[in-house]
Amino acid sequence: MTDVFLNRFADTPLRIGTRTSTLAKIQANHVADMITKFAPGIPIEIVPTQVSADLWPGDLAEIGGKGAFSKEIDSALTSGRIDIAVHCVKDVPGDVPLAEGTAFGAYLERDDVHDIVVTRDGVALSDLPAGSLIGTSSVRRRAQLSIHRPDLRTERIRGNVDTRLTKLDEDGKYAALILARTSLSRLGILDRHHEILPLEFHTTGEGVSMVPPVGAGVIGIQARQSDGPVMRLLDELNHVPTARHILAERTMLHMLRGHCNSPIAGHACTTADGKMSLFGMVFNRDGSAFVRSHAWGEHADPATLGARVAADLLHQGARNLITATRK
Repeated sequence: MTDVFLNRFADTPLRIGTRTSTLAKIQANHVADMITKFAPGIPIEIVPTQVSADLWPGDLAEIGGKGAFSKEIDSALTSGRIDIAVHCVKDVPGDVPLAEGTAFGAYLERDDVHDIVVTRDGVALSDLPAGSLIGTSSVRRRAQLSIHRPDLRTERIRGNVDTRLTKLDEDGKYAALILARTSLSRLGILDRHHEILPLEFHTTGEGVSMVPPVGAGVIGIQARQSDGPVMRLLDELNHVPTARHILAERTMLHMLRGHCNSPIAGHACTTADGKMSLFGMVFNRDGSAFVRSHAWGEHADPATLGARVAADLLHQGARNLITATRK
């Protein structure tokens, strides 16, 4: 296997495409380290690419939704300017296909999926006074926050994680941000004041819960399907349990046909008895209406589990909620 790759990349490095943010480059370098451990001697080049979503300060729906996180990288991959592309799976849209001729060859083992509340001084979310402004770019987070703390205000805050944290610290405008815990972990800044939000959904006044998005905490590696040596390499890096969980989650997302303004949450995991669990939710914008479904299935057939949960959500009226958020 190693000889095959050394021959394949004898005259040119394996080029890894990624976004230009600090977090994205950290993730790309993590992938490079994994490849180097598996196939020592293969030269690797990180190729940062500026993407539309990182330049646009407004609503992603105005520039094509979550696809704006990847369209320039997709172009580089399909044209042969890069050999693999590294993505946060949560940013990969579920309502449009991958670039023609490409596929995810590997999903790395899932990291923490919790959302966290970050403040300047460690004040708990439950202790923030009514009217406090919370920064988040996620419609999913805004909907769930509204269920538990409708007295708080939210405002879209775009930009990379470090940019958002700078705004929190320097502007004084926001009382708190809601971010992905794994992002701060990968950036090495988990020492900031933060509160971990539980995953288990409830409406009983026990504090704010936050069901994660589809693909939370997972790095996916995309390549051209025709590139046999690279696809075989990625198969060696693939974490099979994570790949099965992602298949269940993304099957659900695909059947729901959710767009970038759809407050959809979904999380698959393996239970203590070895079953696969999938919990899915769809909200309206302010969380005043929602549907939820939870089912269990076998690891050998994650797509069927995803389809079951999606069908149940649609039966409960998820389509009307999703359609309404397009307006």
